[in-house]
Amino acid sequence: MRPKAILFDLDDTLISPHLHRTTFWRDAITEVWRDSHGDDADLPDDLEDMVQGIDGSAKHFWSDPERHRTGRLDLSMARLEILNGGLSQPDRFHKDLRWAIAERCGALMFERTSLYPDAIETLEALKAEGIALALITNGASDAQRAKVNRFELEPHFLHIQIEGEAGIGKPEPEAYRQAMAALGTGPEDCWIVGDNLEWEVAAPQRLGIYAIWRDPRGDGALPSDSTVTPDRVVTKLTDLLDFNR
Repeated sequence: MRPKAILFDLDDTLISPHLHRTTFWRDAITEVWRDSHGDDADLPDDLEDMVQGIDGSAKHFWSDPERHRTGRLDLSMARLEILNGGLSQPDRFHKDLRWAIAERCGALMFERTSLYPDAIETLEALKAEGIALALITNGASDAQRAKVNRFELEPHFLHIQIEGEAGIGKPEPEAYRQAMAALGTGPEDCWIVGDNLEWEVAAPQRLGIYAIWRDPRGDGALPSDSTVTPDRVVTKLTDLLDFNR
């Protein structure tokens, strides 16, 4: 049975920077360092150690659900906190320099994010099939609206729900109920597609929504420590066009 409605996640489902965050931190430090010290200046000898420290700080920061909720609503401050936590000597760089690095990292991620090549094709085919589509994404309004506008996604959806605008986000049950109500459907007729095993699989499954894990790595293998079982796994978005529930 095909659905009457599908809820789509945004980041790492329809769009992605396609690179690990360490790439953006490394490039941000390099660019800001050379802006400050000159193009010919030697980079810090321990650049790679710094990048790995920042990555460890990021894993710690985003591992806490409450920190995740507040951090995604203010990514600038979250990145600064992650940077400060990852530097073994935070006072090594003055605050303005650390702030510039954090902001440059965010700018690089936005600049290098692109649509998955089959995203628009899939949305258009589902819409032509008569399936009602909603975009449901966590994060601040400014950041997420900028992505929606950049990739001209609004015409493909009957409903766009951004956490910073709706006042509620995944995995809160009301976030899914609000989106389904906007589409005039219930969980028995609804699918959800996304890369987060808690937000787009476990939580919506508890409401009776058919949950499809979109594997951003493309190999279809669940993480070895996962305790979540998706109803379906897809490695490319066009897979959604080829099966029934």
